Amino acid sequence: MDAIGHGIIEAFKLIFAGDGEIFEIVGLSLYVSCFSVVFSTCAGIPLGILLGTHQFRGKGVVVRLIYTFMSLPPVIAGLTVFLILMRRGPLGSLQLNYTVTAMIIAQICLVTPIIIGLTYNLVKEKAPVVNRLGMTLGAERLDRMKLLIYEMRVGITTAVVTGFGRAISEVGAVMIVGGNIKGQTRVMTTYISELKGMGNYDRAIAVGIILLTLSFLVNAVLYNFQERESR
Repeated sequence: MDAIGHGIIEAFKLIFAGDGEIFEIVGLSLYVSCFSVVFSTCAGIPLGILLGTHQFRGKGVVVRLIYTFMSLPPVIAGLTVFLILMRRGPLGSLQLNYTVTAMIIAQICLVTPIIIGLTYNLVKEKAPVVNRLGMTLGAERLDRMKLLIYEMRVGITTAVVTGFGRAISEVGAVMIVGGNIKGQTRVMTTYISELKGMGNYDRAIAVGIILLTLSFLVNAVLYNFQERESR
């Protein structure tokens, strides 16, 4: 209990003292997570909609693969990206391992299937109803698609926030491809892991509290949006 108490006190000290290292790590964590989620959203939502509104040969296999990748172990994603980007790998000439770019790529591999899968489930549930309503009203295909996206706005927001939660809490993949290099690729999760190994529990708890606070704020925004839209 003393360690937890000291950790809480240390967290407030670090925040209000403007600890440069902590804010640099927090900033990099948010940058990597937000960039990967934005990219995954731009790719995942259209792919999820296409998957849900079109029939094609092998669709069942594709859906099962998406569901499998939704629970892809982070270390597998990290190892795969690392092998592709390593010096002897297919993209080794780019020299991206142990960089922020490699961390973003690894997180995209983890987040994109989640957003595709959740969007697909939304489309599968709402598309038949929206199409029947749109056709009854004489709406064109584009208008029906706009209506479908509007009806899915809360669910899509949930998918994006779920992806952000996966990204901001990720440690295995970013540790493999990023290396937790001080001042370059160190993020909150890898820093907590390092602090725990060093026995610096107060600072680890402090960073953990900051990470938990960020997650709470993001989910609070989602909750308020859902409440407002449900009225």
